[in-house]
Amino acid sequence: MFKRVLIANRGEIAVRIIRACQELNVETVAVYSDADTDSLHVRLADHAYYIGQSDVFESYLNGTQLVNTALTAKADAIHPGYGFLSENADFAEMVTNAGLTFIGPSADSIRRVGNKDAARAAMLQAGLPMAQGSDPVKTSEDAYRLAEEITYPVMLKPVAGGGGKGMAVIENQTQLMNVLKRIDISADDYYIEKYITDARHIEVQIMADHYGHVIHLGERECSLQRRNQKILEEAPSSALTPGMRERVGELAVLAAKNINYTNVGTIEFLLDKKSGAFYFMEINPRIQVEHGITEMITGIDIVRKQIRIAAGEPLNIQQEDIRIHGHAIECRINAEDAEMNFLPCPGKIGFYHQPGGPYVRVDSGVCAGSTVSPYYDSLIAKVIVHGRTRGDAIRIMKRALREFHITGIKTIIDFHRQVLNNQQFCSGNIDTQFINKELII
Repeated sequence: MFKRVLIANRGEIAVRIIRACQELNVETVAVYSDADTDSLHVRLADHAYYIGQSDVFESYLNGTQLVNTALTAKADAIHPGYGFLSENADFAEMVTNAGLTFIGPSADSIRRVGNKDAARAAMLQAGLPMAQGSDPVKTSEDAYRLAEEITYPVMLKPVAGGGGKGMAVIENQTQLMNVLKRIDISADDYYIEKYITDARHIEVQIMADHYGHVIHLGERECSLQRRNQKILEEAPSSALTPGMRERVGELAVLAAKNINYTNVGTIEFLLDKKSGAFYFMEINPRIQVEHGITEMITGIDIVRKQIRIAAGEPLNIQQEDIRIHGHAIECRINAEDAEMNFLPCPGKIGFYHQPGGPYVRVDSGVCAGSTVSPYYDSLIAKVIVHGRTRGDAIRIMKRALREFHITGIKTIIDFHRQVLNNQQFCSGNIDTQFINKELII
């Protein structure tokens, strides 16, 4: 096991990793920018090092500075968390070349899954179901032709994209023309894929050690999104039968084995509500924001497993050991104003009281007096609840959100309350367009 781990991140995920390391008796090294001098993760870590100005390119995206800091701090390994450099193959390679361990998949795996065109080709060869799509397009004329062949609606996706960034749903050629005016399609690789209406976003958590052993921990429902960004997640999905759950889990394991994947990751699928068919979307080679709901229903600490796998330990559990217990829901608490089109609302937190009680967990990177910086992501906390049933989990989440009080900044707590009171949501009748269609903002 490692003696000391540097956490190349900030906020709630840095706090989460610190806690996992402490339980493994591993010392932690926090890094911080000017904006994060008094942040919670800095206070909780065993050691803390300044890495630069508030701008991410001067701090959390400065791979050379992060590696040099790890060497100065005498760390054995670097945990990238999510976002920032977590899916940067060059950074993972830089870490290993410096004699440190990157807590995540290999640089080669990150490159393979980071290029969506290459990932699609690999998954197609492995036999995973795929929505109709194109090779990368380089001209507007090719885009128009391929969109007509695939038939509208389609999605325009960046080959190197991730987390929903840069994607656009195109309903007709006029919309496609307008989108192409805003991007340089000849310089930035994009591909076109059939857009499946009435689809649900299903992702499967996998874990793989260095000895060829791969298992999955069930699925998560991530259909509640805005601008292709997840906002509320739950596990398991209310849409899946036991047979569907077994099928998508097998597909996820097959995908991971096909590229010799190691550590933890997520295989993402679209579920066509009409046909019940799954279609491969992408592989996320990192810990996910929503990993906590899987931990709640399986009892497995995914972050601790990440660290153990990176340290060379084999997985000590088999697929048949995985049991799903109850239902979990996560609400992302962002510093945003939902009534103003989710406008980020940085500022200083005044009063801060987070919920507690039975079956409630809060992963947070702030406290009273914390400053929410305009330089970084607006996520400040995650409320995670666990219930015996989905209805039970909804009731517990409603209670938890009533207890959550934050002053000084605007948050989307009230928005989540509207979701939880929506009859379509409560019945489980959701898809990726739920927020737009229900007009609950």
